[in-house]
Amino acid sequence: MSREQIMTAAIRHLNKDPSASMAQLADAVGVSRATLHRQFSSREELMLALACRGHDQWEHVQLAAGLDAATASGDREMLEKALNALLTGLIEVADEYGFGLTDYALAVHPELSRRAEQLEEREIAFYTAAQRAGLLSAQLPVRWLSDVVYGLLVAVRDGLRRGDIARRDAPRLLLETFAHGAAPWRES
Repeated sequence: MSREQIMTAAIRHLNKDPSASMAQLADAVGVSRATLHRQFSSREELMLALACRGHDQWEHVQLAAGLDAATASGDREMLEKALNALLTGLIEVADEYGFGLTDYALAVHPELSRRAEQLEEREIAFYTAAQRAGLLSAQLPVRWLSDVVYGLLVAVRDGLRRGDIARRDAPRLLLETFAHGAAPWRES
């Protein structure tokens, strides 16, 4: 089994049991502990590799959504298209790497923190441009908007895990909740 195959299988198990030990992960992956330890000397090394892979996916979603070009353009239509692509794309990342969204050890790891800050700064610049274009409320602090997206992604992860929401409904629920909150819709 390759390193990538081990990581993919470990992700699936960690999403079911985020506190799994290396022995439990080896068993779930279908390899011996010795094989797992040849690839990753410790649980921390495995978790770091998985988190780095998750950050790579996060960045891929940002780039695929065209955040940099939309931010630079300031064009409302372009920003809206990028926002929808970003939020929809992040659903898959949050679902696949859900175990890491609320893992304190990963959140405070210096290397991961630096990378997360860089990725978040790209989004902060994007949300700021969206505020200037009138797409997002200028009354809300921009970091609050970023935190709201993060919180909604945790909610999507949890809703999918519990079966409270259908996967096909996740994009609509995320986009509508972000855009309109939980207030009742008013007919115009």
